[in-house]
Amino acid sequence: MTEAESIREILRRYWGFEELRPLQAEAIAATLAGRDSLTVLPTGGGKSLCYQLPPLVSGRPTLVVSPLIALMRDQVAGLKLAGVPAAAAHGNLTADESTELRRAVKAGELRLLLVAPERLLMPDFLAMCVKMGVGAIAIDEAHCISQWGHDFRPEYRRLSELREVFPGIPIGAYTATATPRVRDDIAAQLRLQRPVTLVGSFDRPNLTYRVLPRVSLHDQIAEALHRHTDRAGIVYCISRKDSETVAESLRARKIDARAYHAGMDGKMRSRVSDDFRAERLNVVCATVAFGMGIDRGDVRCIVHAAMPKSIEHYQQETGRAGRDGLPAECVLFHSAQDVMRWRQLMERNAEETGSAPEFLQGQLDLLNQMHRLISGARCRHRAIIEYFGQEYGEPSCNACDFCLGELAQVLDSHDTARKIISCVARCQQRYGAAHIAEVLRGSRAERIVRAGHDQLSTFGLLPGLSKDQIVSYINQLIDAGDLERTTDEYPVIRLTGTSVEVLKSLRIANLVEPKVAVAAPKKARQAAGASEPLSAEETQLFEHLRIWRRTLAADRGVPPYVILGDASLEELSRVRPASRQTLINVRGIGSKKIEDFGQDLLEAIRGYCESASMGMDARAGSRRRTLAGAGAEDNQQASSSAPVSRRSGPSSAAGVYFKAGASIDEVIAATGRARSTVCGYLADFIAAERPRSIEAWIDEATYQRVVEGMEAVGGGSFKDVFEHLGGEVSYDQIRWVWAHREAVSA
Repeated sequence: MTEAESIREILRRYWGFEELRPLQAEAIAATLAGRDSLTVLPTGGGKSLCYQLPPLVSGRPTLVVSPLIALMRDQVAGLKLAGVPAAAAHGNLTADESTELRRAVKAGELRLLLVAPERLLMPDFLAMCVKMGVGAIAIDEAHCISQWGHDFRPEYRRLSELREVFPGIPIGAYTATATPRVRDDIAAQLRLQRPVTLVGSFDRPNLTYRVLPRVSLHDQIAEALHRHTDRAGIVYCISRKDSETVAESLRARKIDARAYHAGMDGKMRSRVSDDFRAERLNVVCATVAFGMGIDRGDVRCIVHAAMPKSIEHYQQETGRAGRDGLPAECVLFHSAQDVMRWRQLMERNAEETGSAPEFLQGQLDLLNQMHRLISGARCRHRAIIEYFGQEYGEPSCNACDFCLGELAQVLDSHDTARKIISCVARCQQRYGAAHIAEVLRGSRAERIVRAGHDQLSTFGLLPGLSKDQIVSYINQLIDAGDLERTTDEYPVIRLTGTSVEVLKSLRIANLVEPKVAVAAPKKARQAAGASEPLSAEETQLFEHLRIWRRTLAADRGVPPYVILGDASLEELSRVRPASRQTLINVRGIGSKKIEDFGQDLLEAIRGYCESASMGMDARAGSRRRTLAGAGAEDNQQASSSAPVSRRSGPSSAAGVYFKAGASIDEVIAATGRARSTVCGYLADFIAAERPRSIEAWIDEATYQRVVEGMEAVGGGSFKDVFEHLGGEVSYDQIRWVWAHREAVSA
């Protein structure tokens, strides 16, 4: 078997995929060739597979440096579920777990060992790793090593020492967000030698971006989340207090949400994180402390309650939506005040930590880039990928507020701007945005009257607008440079060099506001391989399978998305496999998962379809392969006494009866199972045992009719054959013949 064939076979067997994604093959080939590499793939682009697959080909373990315990824990759970020998070393291991880890390392049982950088560089642990015969080293979240990146971590700097400790061992650096400057710094800091540099597209076509002025924040956030009821969402806030306030406001609006930030009690923080990962909680309001260790693939909505401090942060945080490739929405609510808040936080942090002036300036430059992104009136997808040094070839993304035409110009926009600027001047540039708004609305609050501002010519010029609306317009004028806000403890609004130009109409001011109705994310521009939306019946089955997945995950103590992703559940809802022979054709389901819980899954689908009168084996699945041709391990499993599961049960008992030539009715009587269930068992039995003849269950004439139908449709689905035969032959009979033909031809 060639190396390419070995890679493909391992991909099928462990991960249930038929093909690698763009750049995965190149990254894997570089490691297997002993080359250093730097791989940049967006979140959800499959970068983890680039370092998880090579050790299964080479037979030598890979050492993976990972920054967070939660991230390591979930990755290891997913790898073990797929059948990959893996373990993680971190400070939360018990004494027994540490002993077992060292035993497994010494015995050479592991193919992947995940470890935090500070633990890896401990002398005794490093010595153990040297003895395990490492074949490759992977540095995950590699941007953490660069001070020009958005998440610099000093402990990553020492990773350059690995070059001396493991001479000649290839080092691969992996990240989701890195500008050309950061990529160069990563390669230099890790001392990569002639690295193969692979940079995927930074575009996430399944994400819909919306950047909207902040008007009534809590209502706006609730509206966005209501578009994704019963789905996962993360609301990012600047401060701890903000995250708690937003969570409280959402609960008041009947949205179950909880806060998450570094100031919380550790147990409470872990509980929120665990509940989110286990799908017991769908909405978390958090600071940036939440997210990197969360690998949940079905996040459908990311909300930024304020502007992030860099495009890198924005790309990474929004990248946590739609990791499974399905549509998701990212909404950012902003005001000019956000820039001031971030600047103050950065300056205070630099002063407290004694950071070099150039480091602070670098952070301020990133902040300014982010501000320009949200202020610009252009396609959001184009702006993001051009920032990362790539070209955008689409005339319209059809997946952002700008391209969807969701921002409406305010009626009499220029006149409204002139009234606001005039009021700032009349108030002698000494008051904040809230005060200016109250004057324009005509408020007779005590402070307005005491200042004599109820006597100004601008008093009450905008009576029909709310305070939030006027403050939003003031912020937009600040964004456009037509007003400015001071950075004092109590900031005030002042005029700028262009304010007079607006007053004299030498410069036209444009104010925008979101249209009343915002549609849910569209699928007009889908990621490669995306499928059409589920029908109403399929959606109900999908929800049924989500409950099944959540129950199984709880029994096994792993997050639900480790069992199967939403993309796999969607395909299962379309295909509705009735046997292992068609289950193997669903993307994301490998041999180990079929062996592990395939029978439970088939019965969950079969039971629902029976109750809902839905046909099964409705489609062929995206992978189009059979167990018989899947490889040695699959053949070994197929010849076992239990066609789908190694545990004893009705399916294995049915196999015994079928071997004895029992009819369908006899097996129903013996096992007590439904006819459709026993028919599925027979298809599994035929695929596994490969009997020379199946005349005990289908007569020769019907068999030949099905064969002729299969040849006529040219390898289509069961449904195609069923329709070609005019519905005169049952799906079960077609499935038996199909399984038998595949088995005897293998």
